[in-house]
Amino acid sequence: MIDRLVAWIKNQVNEAAALGCVFGLSGGVDSAVVGALCKKALPDNVLGLYLPCFSQDQDLTDAKAVADKFSIPTKLVDLQPVCDQLYQQLEGKAFLHKDKSLTIANLKPRLRMVSLYYQANKLNYLVVGTGNRSEAVMGYFTKYGDGGVDLLPLGELLKSQVRELARKLGVPQQIIDKPPSAGLWSGQTDEEELGITYEELDKIIRALDSKETKGLNIEKVALVKRRIQASAHKLCPPPVYKP
Repeated sequence: MIDRLVAWIKNQVNEAAALGCVFGLSGGVDSAVVGALCKKALPDNVLGLYLPCFSQDQDLTDAKAVADKFSIPTKLVDLQPVCDQLYQQLEGKAFLHKDKSLTIANLKPRLRMVSLYYQANKLNYLVVGTGNRSEAVMGYFTKYGDGGVDLLPLGELLKSQVRELARKLGVPQQIIDKPPSAGLWSGQTDEEELGITYEELDKIIRALDSKETKGLNIEKVALVKRRIQASAHKLCPPPVYKP
């Protein structure tokens, strides 16, 4: 799997006549795996961006551990003052750092996308996303934020498969074990937002693939089905009127 993913990334970059890859290093397992794969694919042409935006200090520490482990060149772009200023222009008041509104929280991944594409355009690199299938199925990503990328090497892999890849690649154990978080606000975790653990979610996705959900929690299966239906628009191009 690692060899196939590395070859695929390299081929995608070559087909686009690009020179390399840029990606965000968040301190999470998905971005760690993407960083390691890109480094294997294009050893001399990768860039990892640290993009803190009212983030936890530990996230930056973990992101730096990944960069050190895989010798990934990095750049720090502090998005906190930008986010503050943008919010003040939009709302006419100071940014509410602890506000759990998705309207506010989604500013962060969209600012990160802008930063990634700035570097991509400057270097003729492709933006490599870190999303996985478990998140995509649930629509757990920000449209034109972390969903605004050029390629998704983990897009067909469940969270459990990403963790296994992380172990094989040698990602530091503390990153594999830490609770996944999009960093939308202090203390936020993916599983709390999703209303289901990744272990349960992956089992249900596999069961839906095989059309055999017997023995699974009925309410959790219904939750996943609702999320799939509600977020379908996020996985499709914008509808275009055809006269």
